[in-house]
Parts: sequence; C-alpha cells; structure tokens
Amino acid sequence: MHITDFVQCIDFPCEEARQEGYLVPEIDIDPANIKLMLISETAPGEASDYYYGSCEALFARTTVQAFQEAGARLSTIQELLELGIYFTTAVKCGKYAYAVAGSTITHCAALLDREIGLFPNVRAYLLMGDVAIKGFNAVARRNGEGRVIPAGSTYKIRGGEFSYRGRRVFPSYLQAGPSYGIEKSKQRMIAEDIAKALEAAGIKK
Repeated sequence: MHITDFVQCIDFPCEEARQEGYLVPEIDIDPANIKLMLISETAPGEASDYYYGSCEALFARTTVQAFQEAGARLSTIQELLELGIYFTTAVKCGKYAYAVAGSTITHCAALLDREIGLFPNVRAYLLMGDVAIKGFNAVARRNGEGRVIPAGSTYKIRGGEFSYRGRRVFPSYLQAGPSYGIEKSKQRMIAEDIAKALEAAGIKK
C-alpha cells in the first residue's frame, strides 16, 4: 500500500502553514505489519530531513537516537519500520514560526484521521509534542469521542494511562528535529515513553 494514495491534501486552505513543505510518507508498506504509530508535530523545513530520507536526515537521525536510548538495538528508520513502527506528522505542511495555528491542526486532523485508519493492527500511539497531542485529540473529536489526552503540561500528564479505541496512547515530547537533546531531562523522558510504547505494542527491543 502506498500511503500517498490514501492521504492527500487537495485544497491547502491553511495560509499560515508552509505549504511548499507539504509531506506525506511516500512509502509502500503492508499496513497489517504496523503495531506502533509515532506522530510528531509538523513536516521539517527541508524535505531531505524527513523520516524516510537518508540516514543523515535530521528527523531520522534524532529519532533513531531516541529509540536507541530507549534500548532499541537498531540504527535506521527502515529497521524500525520493519519492526512495525510507522512515523508521520500531525501537520503535513511545514511551519513558519514556532507555534502552529489551531485551525491548521484541526484541518490536518482530517488527514491524520484517514492515516490512522489505514493501520488496523496498531496497538499503541506515541504523540511527540503539543501539536501531535492536539492533532490526536482533534481526530477523536471528529469521531464523536472526547479528548484522549487531558489539558495540562506534558510533564504532569505523561505518566497517565490513556487509550483510544482500546489502544494505548502515550503523550511525550518532540523527538524530531534540532531541539532534541537540548534538554537532557526531556531526552530521558522521551526514552522512557518510547520504551513503554514499545512494550505496549508488543515490540521487542
């Protein structure tokens, strides 16, 4: 299955989003093999830094490091994908500034909802950063359900037990991009959250 055959933005209504940076995973995978879905915030500033680029791509490099610190003995995104871990963003376009408009997150939730629906065997979701958390909550609201992750700082809520349609949901901090590793305490918490998600998904490290 090609993800881009099912997940497409047609109208691009979000003027405050960096639409030239629009990215959806251009990969061909068997959706039945995916057990864990990691959702980060927005597409990177450069397409070459996306998850499925080279090993030197920024998103790929920091994400692999985060999984290694969680105990995974792997060195590439492809190896993680083969384990059953899928990587995407809540917002498919890039951003001009630090913040992302709520209207953009809500609009992109339609795409994220469609993307989530492609993977029937997912056992857990990792929500990396505030935009991913808001996007996932917007998906739940689109489906007539209450918010999955409560309001509050990630530090206070990340230890709670949350679920969506019987699957565990783990809120955490952003692991993709240049900010990863700046705060060592967040880096440690990211590793802890990834380890818990891997266990919930039944993926051996």
